[in-house]
Amino acid sequence: MAGQGTRRRHRASADTHPHDDGRLTWTVTEAARLLGISRASAYEAAHRGELPVRVIGRRLLVPRVALLRLLGERS
Repeated sequence: MAGQGTRRRHRASADTHPHDDGRLTWTVTEAARLLGISRASAYEAAHRGELPVRVIGRRLLVPRVALLRLLGERS
């Protein structure tokens, strides 16, 4: 069960410094958490074109730069 503790620590650090995690993309679920909206709302916004996403295979990924630009922040 050591993996669960690692997962919690990673999630907490991502919530503390979401801009500094070094990743170029976030999942729609992670973007929803950063935006403070539900996962379902984030997927609806993505399908309406309100949340910038890129499709890679079957995955919807939210580019970090595009999300920060949407929020009016520097990357």
